[in-house]
Amino acid sequence: MTPLTLLYVPADRPDRVAKALSSAADVVLVDLEDAVAPSRKDEARANARVALASVERPVQVRINHRATPWHAADVALVASLPVAVGVRVPKVETASEVRELAEALPGRALHLLLESALGVERAFEIATASPQVASIGLGEADLRSDLRVSDDAGLAWARGRVVVAARAAGLAPPAMSVYPNVRDLDGLAASCRAGRRLGFSGRTAIHPGQLDTIRSAFRPSAEEVAAAREVLERVGAAATEGVGAVALEDGTFLDVAMVERARWVVELGSG
Repeated sequence: MTPLTLLYVPADRPDRVAKALSSAADVVLVDLEDAVAPSRKDEARANARVALASVERPVQVRINHRATPWHAADVALVASLPVAVGVRVPKVETASEVRELAEALPGRALHLLLESALGVERAFEIATASPQVASIGLGEADLRSDLRVSDDAGLAWARGRVVVAARAAGLAPPAMSVYPNVRDLDGLAASCRAGRRLGFSGRTAIHPGQLDTIRSAFRPSAEEVAAAREVLERVGAAATEGVGAVALEDGTFLDVAMVERARWVVELGSG
C-alpha cells in the first residue's frame, strides 16, 4: 500500500523522534539534513542510531548531500541500521550518484528527491538508475529557488514530470512535498486535492497536525470506491459472459486503463 502520510522529524530532538515513531504517520522521516543545524549533526546521528536500532515501523532517514562534509558519516549510520530502514536522498541530479549510494547501501530502499532543474530534467534516468530506487519526489523549496519561481504555477511542469517519470519507471506515485504553513489546514487540503488530480499520492508533513488533513484529501471517498467497485464487477461479469465491450449506465465504455485505475482506487480506499 502506498503511504499517504510521511512525517519529518529532526534527528537531534530525541523527544520529537519518539513522538513521531508513535504517531499515526504511515512513514516517519528522521531528518539529518535541513532540520538539523551544522553544529548538531553529530548529535543527530547519535540520536538516530539509538532511536532506530530496533525500529519495527516504516522509517526513512534523510541524509545530507554527498557534497557536504556530513554525507559519509550519514551513510555509515544508515548502513548500521536495520535494512528495512530506507534512505531519503536530497538534491539528486545524476544516475551515477544513485548507483554509488546503492553500492554503499546494498538491499536498502532509496527514496530520491529532485530539487533542481537538472534533477527534474533527468527524472526518468534517475528513477531507473538502480533496482533499489523505491520512490522519487520533489524537494520544492530548493526547486522554487533554482527555478526562480514564487508560486505553484511555476512548479506545474516539474510536478507533472515527476509523476510521469515515476509511472514510466514502474514506481509508486510520488508523494507531494511539504506544505510549510502548519496552521493553514484549508490551504493544505486544497493543495493536496490539486496534487491528487495531477497524480500524486500522499504528502510529506512537518507537523503531526497536518496528518489527518493529508490522509483525508488523498483517500478516495466512499462514492469513488463504490464507483470503482462497479467498474471491476462489470468487467468481471463481462469476462464471464464472454462479452468484449462493457459500458456503464452513464454510457462510459470501459478500457484496460480504467480497470487498472479502479483497482488502485479500491486498494487505496481499503487501506
